[in-house]
Amino acid sequence: MSFFSPKLGIDLGTTNVLVFVPGKEVVINEPSVVAVGRANGKQRNKILAIGIEAKKMIGRTPDDIIAYRPMKDGVIADYRVTEAMLRYFMKKALGHNPFKPTVLVSVPAGVTSTEKRAVIEAAMKAGAKNAYVVKEPILAAIGAGIPIHEPMGRMIADIGGGTIDVAVISLGGIVASTSVKCAGDRLDRAIVDHVKKQHNLSIGDKTAEEVKITVGAAVPMNEELSMAVKGRDLMSGLPRTVDITTNGIVQAVSRELREMTQAIRKVLQETPPELAADIIDNGIILTGGSSQLRQMPELVYRRTGVVAKLAADPYYCVARGTGIALKHLNTYQKSILAKQ
Repeated sequence: MSFFSPKLGIDLGTTNVLVFVPGKEVVINEPSVVAVGRANGKQRNKILAIGIEAKKMIGRTPDDIIAYRPMKDGVIADYRVTEAMLRYFMKKALGHNPFKPTVLVSVPAGVTSTEKRAVIEAAMKAGAKNAYVVKEPILAAIGAGIPIHEPMGRMIADIGGGTIDVAVISLGGIVASTSVKCAGDRLDRAIVDHVKKQHNLSIGDKTAEEVKITVGAAVPMNEELSMAVKGRDLMSGLPRTVDITTNGIVQAVSRELREMTQAIRKVLQETPPELAADIIDNGIILTGGSSQLRQMPELVYRRTGVVAKLAADPYYCVARGTGIALKHLNTYQKSILAKQ
């Protein structure tokens, strides 16, 4: 590794891309959305906007422009567009640095070797000098300040936009893990369906996400929050506003939340008894953007009987983990690369 080679840690999420530069913290936090113009005839589609600019276009584009996410459920769905997105974010993070960076990218726990290779290849083609991939739970644990090298069982549940990754970590490696394609995006879709069924109103995913953040919760609350939601009436086709309350949303997302807590229970059931005892003592650490849903730790506790705690800054744990792992690449290299 040359002395001049800059380092970048990339949390390549289904919903957002975070880029961490050691010494500068998170320098980029943008939606993983790309707007593509449909070309006529045989030409390849032209990439028009990436990140924040592209997200503004979702649901608002004319027919010849599509804004979509090239990552689906935490893995690459559209290879060429992901590569362009990585190149854009890497360039933006590096500024005018002429040297090629060493890049460390996060991948879900259940990733296949083919999917892993696709990520490495996309990073190399986007201009990386070296590229490593590390499983999200390991990075989330490092970012949450958990000493992963100790001979002690620690459980982490990283709930993002596309996947929930659950893992038990001991001695720097993953002992038991699962990755389920049910997370924040599925909650948004459940809210869209709920509003359609209950209120005869059509809303977009972006509005559903706002509802989830503003009034959503994982368990019913005594003091409910409410918000006015605008959408299109399915009967008249005209705009209309309805009030939506917390407990309605709790009901709407209950099936998805059950699937998520089921993933946590599954990993607990596969954990060796000695480590299970450690987890009862240490609790389950929740990281990732969707872990910030109100009362999420309470729901996990009710379903598993194990105390759950939200990590500090859960949204940034994986990105921070990439930064720490890059800084101490030699220390982490063995556990990161040997256990892939």
